[in-house]
Amino acid sequence: MANEQVLTVPGRYKEIKRICEFIAAGAAQAGFDDDTIFHLELCCDEASTNIIEHAYGEEGAGNIVISYALSDDDFTIVLRDNGTAFNPDAVPPPPSVTGDELTSDELTDQLRIGGLGLHFIRNLMDEVRFTSDRLSGTPLIMIKRLGTRQ
Repeated sequence: MANEQVLTVPGRYKEIKRICEFIAAGAAQAGFDDDTIFHLELCCDEASTNIIEHAYGEEGAGNIVISYALSDDDFTIVLRDNGTAFNPDAVPPPPSVTGDELTSDELTDQLRIGGLGLHFIRNLMDEVRFTSDRLSGTPLIMIKRLGTRQ
C-alpha cells in the first residue's frame, strides 16, 4: 500500500476513540467530506468493538493493529487482530434487511443486542474483505473508493 500509516493499540474500549481519530485524520488528508469521514469512523468503531468482544472475548486480551493507505483510486483501512477467527457468513442480516417488519420493541432489542455493525460496515464501505491466517492474524480490509468523495 502506498503511504501506509500504522497504529497499534491495546484491545480496549477506551482506545476506539484513538483509532477513529487516526482514521479521520487520514481520511481528511485523502479529501473525504465530513459525512464520509463520519462513516469511516463508524465502521472502525464497529469493527474495533467486534474485535474486543468477539475475537478477544474481553478487553486487554490482545492488540488491534490498524492501518490506512491512500492509492490513486482507494482509501484502504485494515484492522488486524490475533483473536478468534471470524466467519462473516455466519452473521445473519438484521430482520429489517430481510424484509421482515420489526416492532419498535424488536428494533430496540436488536440495537441493544448488536448485530448491526457488520451491516453498517458492508453498506458504508465500497468493498469489505475478511481473511484469516494463523501467522498474520485476522485482517478486516475495508475500502472506500476515492471517487465516492463528495
